[in-house]
Parts: sequence; C-alpha cells; structure tokens
Amino acid sequence: MTEKKIMLGNEAIARGAYEAGVKVSAAYPGTPSTEISENIVAYDEIYAEWSPNEKVATEVAIGASMSGVRAMASMKHVGLNVAADPLYTASYIGANGGLMIVVADDPGLYSSQNEQDTRAVARAALIPVIEPSDSQEAKDFVAEAMRISEEYDTPVIMRTTTRLGHSQGVVELKDRVVPEDKPYERDPGKNVMMPGNAIKRHLVVEDRMNRLEADGSDFAINKTEYKDTSIGFITSGIPYQYVKEVFPEASVLKLGLVYPLPKKLIEEFASKVDKLYIVEELEPVIEEQVRAWGIDCYGKDIFTKQGEYSANLLREVILGEKAEIKPYDGLPARPPILCPGCPHRSTFTVLKKLKLHAAGDIGCYTLGAVPPLSVIDTTLCMGSSISTLHGMEKAKGKEYIKNWVAVIGDSTFMHTGINSLMNMVYNQGTGTVIIMDNSTTGMTGHQDHAATGKTLKGEVVPAINIYELCKSLGIKNVTKADVFDLENFEKIVKEEVAKDEVSVIIACGPCALLKGMKFPNVCVPNSEKCKKCGACLKPGCPALTKNEDGTISIDETMCNGCGLCMRTCPFGAIDSVEREGR
Repeated sequence: MTEKKIMLGNEAIARGAYEAGVKVSAAYPGTPSTEISENIVAYDEIYAEWSPNEKVATEVAIGASMSGVRAMASMKHVGLNVAADPLYTASYIGANGGLMIVVADDPGLYSSQNEQDTRAVARAALIPVIEPSDSQEAKDFVAEAMRISEEYDTPVIMRTTTRLGHSQGVVELKDRVVPEDKPYERDPGKNVMMPGNAIKRHLVVEDRMNRLEADGSDFAINKTEYKDTSIGFITSGIPYQYVKEVFPEASVLKLGLVYPLPKKLIEEFASKVDKLYIVEELEPVIEEQVRAWGIDCYGKDIFTKQGEYSANLLREVILGEKAEIKPYDGLPARPPILCPGCPHRSTFTVLKKLKLHAAGDIGCYTLGAVPPLSVIDTTLCMGSSISTLHGMEKAKGKEYIKNWVAVIGDSTFMHTGINSLMNMVYNQGTGTVIIMDNSTTGMTGHQDHAATGKTLKGEVVPAINIYELCKSLGIKNVTKADVFDLENFEKIVKEEVAKDEVSVIIACGPCALLKGMKFPNVCVPNSEKCKKCGACLKPGCPALTKNEDGTISIDETMCNGCGLCMRTCPFGAIDSVEREGR
C-alpha cells in the first residue's frame, strides 16, 4: 500500500530531496524557506548544515555538485541576492551532480523587506526555473530539478512562495533512489572561470537555454488542460489553484518550467483559446516573453504587480464580482511586538532614554523601529547596520554620530556583519556597534549558528567567541554587558558612544523563547506604592496593562520575570516573586 502523508510544502521539498538522492544540503534560515532544512535534518542520509550566509551555502552546494553528488541550497528571495556572486558564475560552470537552489519568494511581504521576483534574477543569470503548485509537486519537482540539472549541465532554481511553503497538502511518498556518484574529472576550461574560459562557456550557456526552450514543450511538469476554449489561462505555482477555483471549466496551461518558457507549447495553447489571461504573482516575467512572441494576452494591464493573489482577486478583475469582506469592527489592532522578556526591549529602553538613534538590521530587533520604543531609524539588509553607520560618519564626521549606534543580532553579525565591522576598523571609522546576542537566530524560529556551539544536526561544536573575534580585528574597546542590568548597561553605552574610535558592546541576554529557558520568578505590581507615572509601560511589554485608575496589572501567564518593568519603576512599585507551582 502506498503511504500518503499531509505535508507542508517545505516539508515536501525536504522529502523530495531525500527521495531524489540528494547527499548535501546547505542553507541559511530565512522565512519562508526555513522549514526545508529543519525537515531535511531528519534524514540521516543527507548531510545538512546551517551555513553562515546564503553565499556560503550556495558555494557548499556547488562544491558538492562538482564532486559528483546531488546537492542543494535553500534560502529566501533576498538571500538569493547574497548568493548572486557564486550563482551567476555557477551558471557558466554548470553541474556535475545535480544542483538545485530552492528560493522562496514572499508575495505580500509577510516577513521580508522587499517583494523581488526570483524569476527575474534567474533570467539575468541564465538559470532555468521550475515552480510547483502544491505539496505533491514540491516533492516531485526535486527529482525533476535533478534530472534537468544533470541532463543539461546546469544549476536549477526551484521557485516557491510563502503560500506554497506554509500550506499543507497530501503527498504520496516513495523510496529513496540514489544514483551513482558521477566521477570527478579535472576540467579547468569548465570549472575555472577566468575570462578566457568564461567567454567560451557563455556560448555553451546560451545553447543550453535554447535547448531547454525547445525541449521544455515536452516536459511532463508542463500540463495542458483543455476545456472551454473561449477563455484560457497560462499560470504557474500557487496562482494555478486560484484559477482552478474560480474558473474550473476554463482551459489552462500550467507551467512547471517558468524559465526558459516552452515557446512551442505556449504558441499552440494560445492559438486554441479565444481570450488569453496570464496569471502570475509579482513581475510580468511570463507575460513579457509571451507578448514578445507576438501573442495577444491580458496580464499586468489588469492585474497588480504587488502582493499575493487570491481567488477573490480573480473574481473581481475578470468577472467584476466584488467580494464582500466583513469588517472586524471593534477588534483592536495587533501590531507586531517584541515578546515579554525579550532582551532587545531592555537594550532599546536604554537607547531611548539616552535619546540615541540606531542604524538597524534584519531580525526581531527591527521591531525597535515602531512605537513605543521607536529607536531604530534605518534597516536595509543583513549586515547593513554597521556599514550604514560607517557611511554616516564618513559623510558627516565624528560629531554627527555621537547620538547614533549600530545594532545587529548575533546571527546577523555572523552572516555579514563581520565584514562590515572589519571595514569600519580598516578605514579608521568611529562609532559604537551593539551586537545583540540572544544566543540564537530568533526571528526564524531559533536556529543555531556558528556562535551558538551547535550544528543543524544537533552536534556540539566549538562556538565562535564573538568577543575574541572582535578583539582579533584590532578593536580595543569591546565590552560584554548584561542587558537586564539597566544601570550598568546605560553606563557602558554612555562611555562607548563618547569615544572617538570603534567600540563594540556585546549586549547579552538569551531569547525568552529558547528551549530550556526557565523563569522561576514573576513580576507583581504593588498598587500601594504605585504613583501612576507610567514609567513601567514605556518599554511596551505586552504583559503589562494600565488599569482604569492608572495603576497597572501584570499578566502572570505572559510575564517571563525579566524584571525590566521592575527596574524602570522609580518608586519600587513592582516586586519579583517566586512563580507558584514552578
């Protein structure tokens, strides 16, 4: 009997890697791709690692492919920017063992700083892209990616989206099939990309893409469904599900290969339908090519380039049926907020008190930009906070940044912050960098990294010492501080910001949600001492609420006993007591 299982799209990709004989997987955690590696780790047959960043992860996968085994790297769409350097050249080199890069786009910006379309990047890099529409295809397409990679000597990108990766579907499981390792043969003309070799390989790449365009019309992952030919849709990925829901009787060409597009198949389909719609999220990648072939169609002239699509959107745009959305009258807004007991809240409380601006980075601490903390002024990309502060100092001088700091998490520091700090030292910069060390990659669900002392496989390894690393760069002023000791932390920040050289403060405090974290105490208000000043409410801990009489209440089920509210109260009106039943 065939085993079937309900799986997330990301879980299904991991299963697909297992079944397709992948031997090496590397990734950096990034929503919505993180669960791929977290599920791959369950398969002992696959070597899996958290790499310090996506560039390194891609290079690890490329190296494994060169040696003759099937390999993959996983990341979110902005991670592809970090991986672009090796990726563009890997297109010229090709693949020995199958090589797949899974890239999760984020239409709707659920957890990202932009809405870029991976297909556009792949088109520039001349790398084929496949796109599954459900969990079953997410699994099956891994084997197809490996087939294409090995047959056409190319890396292959599997494009997914938040909706695919985080939706569940029934998946039929199969046994693992491991092809024989391909022999490694020394070939500098193929694997050493200096100009004389690369110019020849470019011709090979162009020929490869032409063959894929021609052969793609016969690929089984492209499916034509002819029904009512008065209306036809060309679509791919999750939008296919919306098309089928709203137009079950329409003719549909569902593309599994979305770059290069199968020209013959598209021309044939377009010739058989009266009115053609192209439904694709984000950029008009399919539409532009179809129009360039002289095929008339409706696309982004009626559909938006922004955000996630839905069945309701199709009904409204094509059928003119406005969906009735019931208002949520009376319900309070729920803006994102740092968790109770989060060490970042203590850091930002001190920075706000000192009226300092912060150049920010990517992580939970980006929430320091919103009220009531409102400390972070800039956020660009991973590792950018330090370089941003350095640029400000070089533009405006040392005095300008006396009321600025750069803040960056420990995982983000290991990702790309090290290079930025190195640059700051090398180019004789001035400024204070606060490394907010909460001992994990918090924003994506508590993944380990090089400074935590544990691998993706759970192996205990020597942890990179952030303090010693900073000292090794030649930074004289490196200080570790407990962020919950507000008085001492404030003193340290004042001293470091005043210096005319690079200084680093390692703000230590574990993430309140880490496994194994125990909070024996809880904070309890003393209404008799309370002066109703509201000082304890300023850090914005969600465990605290203001009563009608101006006093405060603390929800014991939410309170993690960090004591921040107790330390901010000038009248000693909050006590720390042992939690009952601990």
